[in-house]
Amino acid sequence: MRSIIAVAPSMTVVVDGRRYEVHGSGGAPATGRVHLHDSAEDFDGRHGVPRVPLRIELTDIAPTPVRDRVRARVTLTGLVAAPYGPESTESTCVALGQAVLEDDEGRTYVPAAQLRAAEPDPLAGCEAAMLHHLAADHPDLVTRLLRLAASHLKRDLVRALPLAIDRYGITLRLERPTTQYDLRLPFPSPLSDAEQVGPRIRSLLSTARRASHSHLFA
Repeated sequence: MRSIIAVAPSMTVVVDGRRYEVHGSGGAPATGRVHLHDSAEDFDGRHGVPRVPLRIELTDIAPTPVRDRVRARVTLTGLVAAPYGPESTESTCVALGQAVLEDDEGRTYVPAAQLRAAEPDPLAGCEAAMLHHLAADHPDLVTRLLRLAASHLKRDLVRALPLAIDRYGITLRLERPTTQYDLRLPFPSPLSDAEQVGPRIRSLLSTARRASHSHLFA
């Protein structure tokens, strides 16, 4: 959730029954336009200022052209000082009430304190570029990584594309004619910065090569 919030290029803000599409500018994330606080804080430093309910909707879209590109949705609800100005370039203070993450694993409620304490994944800002590069310029690497998949997962395979990458591993989307499967390939150890991606991928490829040789001579 923290990574999605950190890099989302756009968001939908719902306030007073109206929906506003807010976009980042100059490559900055759209969420730079809001500043989240605990709901109990007097976030604007003033007393008696009217507040209105506000909802922020964020959608995490896979950067590669896989089926069902929505990877997750984040909904933040809280209060904002009235009147809300969607066109303002200044950061708007939001008293956060609830944060919800929805993905393939279900719905997760994240406490505000836990969300504020979390750090974005070290690859969050460059994930899209990395996956684009892997899919467009190195499809052979994806094919080699498929050696780590169980044979039944590759049966009737139409295509495989990188779906996600983070500090813990890379995920490939395996698409069949009518179904799909997300194959998670964990790195030998979590990485701490983008410079470590290359060695982690090479380690997976080495494991895939050994697995292929073992199968041939079994």
